[in-house]
Amino acid sequence: MAQSIYITSAEGHTGKSTIALGVLDALMRATPRVGVFRPIARSTEERDHVLELLLAHDGVPLEYDECIGVTYDDVRDHPEHALATIVARFKAIEAQCDAVVIVGSDYTDVASPAEFGFNARIAANLGAPVLLVLSGRDQQRQAEQLGTTTARTAAQVGQSASLSLAELTAERAELFAVIVNRADPERLDDIVHAVHAAQSTETPVWVIPEDRTLVAPSVRGILAAVDGRLIKGDQELLTREALSVVVAGMSMVNVLPRLTEDSVVVIPADRTEVLLATLLADASGTFPRVVGVILNGPFELPEPITRLLDGLSSTVPIIATDLGTFDTAIRVMSARGRLAADSRARYDRALALFQAHVDVPELTTQVGLAEASVVTPLMFEYDLIERARQDRKRIVLPEGGDDRILRAAATLLARNVADLTILGDDTEIRSRATELGIDLSAAQILSPTDPVLVERFAAEYARLRAHKGITLAQAADTVTDVSYFGTMMVHLGLADGMVSGAAHTTAHTIRPSFEIIKTKPGVNVVSSVFLMALADRVLVYGDCAVIPDPTSEQLADIAISSAATAKQFGIDPRVAMLSYSTGESGSGADVDKVRAATALVRERSPELLVEGPIQYDAAADVAVARAKLPDSAVAGRATVFVFPDLNTGNNTYKAVQRSAGALAIGPVLQGLNKPINDLSRGALVEDIVNTVAITAIQAQEA
Repeated sequence: MAQSIYITSAEGHTGKSTIALGVLDALMRATPRVGVFRPIARSTEERDHVLELLLAHDGVPLEYDECIGVTYDDVRDHPEHALATIVARFKAIEAQCDAVVIVGSDYTDVASPAEFGFNARIAANLGAPVLLVLSGRDQQRQAEQLGTTTARTAAQVGQSASLSLAELTAERAELFAVIVNRADPERLDDIVHAVHAAQSTETPVWVIPEDRTLVAPSVRGILAAVDGRLIKGDQELLTREALSVVVAGMSMVNVLPRLTEDSVVVIPADRTEVLLATLLADASGTFPRVVGVILNGPFELPEPITRLLDGLSSTVPIIATDLGTFDTAIRVMSARGRLAADSRARYDRALALFQAHVDVPELTTQVGLAEASVVTPLMFEYDLIERARQDRKRIVLPEGGDDRILRAAATLLARNVADLTILGDDTEIRSRATELGIDLSAAQILSPTDPVLVERFAAEYARLRAHKGITLAQAADTVTDVSYFGTMMVHLGLADGMVSGAAHTTAHTIRPSFEIIKTKPGVNVVSSVFLMALADRVLVYGDCAVIPDPTSEQLADIAISSAATAKQFGIDPRVAMLSYSTGESGSGADVDKVRAATALVRERSPELLVEGPIQYDAAADVAVARAKLPDSAVAGRATVFVFPDLNTGNNTYKAVQRSAGALAIGPVLQGLNKPINDLSRGALVEDIVNTVAITAIQAQEA
């Protein structure tokens, strides 16, 4: 039977979806099959945004329709029949999963007894302990959007806990833990004590402080609220959050002093001078930045004004609505922030907050999940992030002009994975980050033309390359290249590692490391591996990216380096030296090369389990291994696969990635004195995040 948690609250707008996302993310670290279930949805026609958010999380193997119990109307009409249907539908989900995150209904008074009591009854009938979510804020919806909500005192939160716990007890629901969300940051400890005092048992209590950006509406949400249409600006910036509203119903000179940071400005469509002034103020950098403009009223922009806007090249989204000023302002202030899978920055902030304030290991232990014997791609990624976080290193990202790098940097900083240095112009990068709605305030941004560093790097590079006749002037020109600049930072200890290649070739990324970082003692070549995360285990493939036709000596180096990389990432190395022949059955130059390389590995690393030459099926399949090499400690159980050449390795990893749906993480460079890693020019944000985490772990081991 699956282990389950029922997440519910006794009032609305507690941020229950944030908690559900954090719990789902935590459970997926511990077990491969985690499901989600929504006992009561608003309707079968309108999609439930909370359920869609959770189902969008990587690794949830369920369809939307099977994760819904009943509708609010069902509960109103026949509460007992609805409860029976919920139990039956939940059991179908439970049979497919190791754990299930159950998200209770929203607070709408849909049934009698009261909605919270009905949620408690559901939890008791599902046999799922309750994770009670309390709010640390007064629930005044409209005032909240104007920034005038008040924080509850510890005593008030304690009283809310006491009333809620009494109702849980009355319905015979078991309490799992209490999370107080959106709490006053100054009262966290006091709130913990107050909630503990309200309990009759000692269950865990966690408190998460308020983060305004998580409850603020996005510009896209405001667009929908006012039935608007985007007429100008960057569509990507619709994900930014509006922290305040400025109603510009006055003259230009009186509007400008009233602009506030991250505000949406409501302007009558016939006040074009105010529109132009607002956009100019935003572009100037001397006024607070605005996240969007709403033009209200049934007026088209005159053609000269449209031409002026085109000339300004402002990226601020401009939304047109036919509503009047009053109705527009009311709808904007009534819009609420929602977590959404397509808002990466908000998603990252929510997870970072949860992980910073909830004891995730205790949570999974309390649920009763045993450590899984399999390792899914998602679990492996989580482990990478967690290991990198435990001993943060500084990683330099040379390609600050690439939005993917900036988005990945925001994720890495939000989740405390690594300290980051981004190369580029400080003003341009921070301005672009603001436009993208991401937070890079914790990043160090350096210009690759910084005169002090260029002088220092040039002197060192000229010294290192003096035998090649490099002059100081030539060195000064070379080190302003971002790959050389970043590599010099690593060489001189200003960064612990570098990740590049999203906008540059592999050669451009790694050539400086050959010249500056050099190889480790006892290693003659730099090679690479891909960490291949299959459905239930992780394998190491090398070399798939660097050396086209390795010699026997180079193959031995690749094998030994690959085994060391496997150990770094918790993989017990059993090395298969691959060939088209197994054991002594074949001959020829290609087989002899692999046979000689295997002998060199055994000579140089006698403690290493290695087999070769061996075919892939004999290395990976126990039944084939039993027939071809029955006495081998590696055959059928190999974890490190060393390919005879780049042609074989590169095609094999791509075939496995595409055909078996494996997650291919890499290439991970190995053999260098300090970690430098290359990205594919088609890298996704998630690829960059993983590669930075890997680089940080390599730096920990250096």
